[in-house]
Formats: sequence, C-alpha cells, structure tokens
Amino acid sequence: MDGQIALVTGASRGIGAASAEWLAARGAHVVAVARTVGGLEELDDRIKAQGGQATLAPMDVTDEGAMAHLCRSIHDRWGRADIWVHSAIHVSALTPAPHIAAKDLDKVIATNIRAFTRLVAFVEPLIAPSAKPRAVFFDDGWDDKYAGAYAMSKAAQRALVQSWQAETAKFPMRVHLLRPNPMPTAVRARFYPGEDKSALSHPRDEAARLLPVLLD
Repeated sequence: MDGQIALVTGASRGIGAASAEWLAARGAHVVAVARTVGGLEELDDRIKAQGGQATLAPMDVTDEGAMAHLCRSIHDRWGRADIWVHSAIHVSALTPAPHIAAKDLDKVIATNIRAFTRLVAFVEPLIAPSAKPRAVFFDDGWDDKYAGAYAMSKAAQRALVQSWQAETAKFPMRVHLLRPNPMPTAVRARFYPGEDKSALSHPRDEAARLLPVLLD
C-alpha cells in the first residue's frame, strides 16, 4: 500500500483506530478523523512507533463544511484518496421503542444517517480517480431490544451501502460491508454491560482478519 492515501473516519478508537494502524503498517498514509484529540494523538504515536505516517484531522463528521473542506484539502495535496474506512457512529441511550426521545433520535439521524450520506457524496469523487478505489464499512447486527433508534439508523446505513455496492458492481470501485466479531469496545459495553470481555476479539485482530479484502 506504499503511496496510497487512506481516509479513516472514526479513527480514535475501536475498529477505526485498529484499521488506521493496519493501513499505516502497510505503507498507506492515513488521514485520521475523529472528535477526540487525545485518541488521535495516541493513534499517531502508535503509527509513528511502527514507522508509519498519519495526518490528524480532529473534527466532527456531522460538520458538513469541515468534512467537505477536508476532502478538498486531500484532493489539493494528493490528487485523490485510495481508501475510505468509516467507523464513526453515534450510539443513543438504550430505550424501549415507545419511549425513544426526540433528541436521541435526532442525534442518531444526524451522525449515522445524514452525515454518513453526505460523506458518501464527498468521498466518492475523491477516491474514484484511484487505480483501486476502495470503501469499507462495518456492520454489527445489534438489532436488540432497547436499541431501536440505533438499530434503525444502522439499517439505513446498511441499505445505502448495499445500494452503492450494486451501483458500482461493474466499476473499479469496490464497496465492502464487513462484520467484525464482537469486540470489547465502548459501543458494545453500552449494549452488553457486565459482559465477560475475555471471550471478545481485539479490534487489531479483527482489522487483520477483515481488511485483507483491500488487497484483492
């Protein structure tokens, strides 16, 4: 992946951070996006320790102006990106379906549906000029009780990704929807508090298992 540019949104923790490290270890220059500055700085330290390179972009994916400016800046500097890995997600409070609060619904729609849809529009022309344009998204299948708002937003993401997959099937663009094994992330802890974490997979192991699809 020497010389490839990889945009990772939601890069400060979990599978996003693990994906950024995996890509950097194989020579890609990673543009890491997340709201958590400390998490990005820790990621940068790990990437540099293994000889990789990263550009940190501390911003919120719901800020459409900032994301559009970032994509334009990547184009101006490198002329394109080659890979987009998206793991930025908002997890709403666990609530019975009849009691979902409007503010919680608004937040999952803002991040998981609206911002995600706009990012597809911003990133597609950025990676299309690549010789091997690739996009990677993660699905978790947590359509569980009390998670209606989150599950609804993830279903919308899934539908958009699957549509994009079908639309690009005859083109060089490859759109991947991957499902990691359960991992001990902060997101999962919201759904399964008190779970025995010893049986869960480390995000780095899941990145190493799933991301070789980018090498095909």
